[in-house]
Amino acid sequence: MTRAMRSIALYSATLAGLLLLSGCGKNEPAPASTPVPASTAPVAMTPPPAATGTAALPPAGTASVASAASVAPPVALPAPLTVAKLILGSAVNAEHQVTRASNSFATGDKTIYASVATEGSSGGATLNAKWSYLEGQGQLVSSISQSIATDGPAITTFKVQNPDLWPEGKYRVEISLDGKPVAKQDFQIRKS
Repeated sequence: MTRAMRSIALYSATLAGLLLLSGCGKNEPAPASTPVPASTAPVAMTPPPAATGTAALPPAGTASVASAASVAPPVALPAPLTVAKLILGSAVNAEHQVTRASNSFATGDKTIYASVATEGSSGGATLNAKWSYLEGQGQLVSSISQSIATDGPAITTFKVQNPDLWPEGKYRVEISLDGKPVAKQDFQIRKS
């Protein structure tokens, strides 16, 4: 960079700073008896030729205005995925929502559904439903995992089936999100 170009760059930065201060409402008049030093006087700028490979400098007043206008507000990050609601039932619709909600089922019911409503977003999370029979020493009936990727509210349905009669008693379904328990629901199975 030549000495002349450095001087032009220094003058431009000084002029841009003065223009920025004048735009902020800071108008401090210089004393009338003090002459302005020659080194801070504005200099007409001529951009270097395009053939040199350097970018042309913008006019003196536009650099500070563009810098102030280009400050963008921070971008809000999407909310993390959370479980909003767990509903049990004996039937679901096409949108995977439970249509007949209940916490009590008959021994002859072949399928029990757990509808899990989530909110927020995730590029890839794992929901798990662990079904347990609580009578006696307790027994794991089923553990089912499903991957979920969503950018908003979603419903995931889990089901447990028994082609025979269910044993009477107390049961529980526990929902976990990426291995962390987030919801549970107790239910009962009785004779029809």
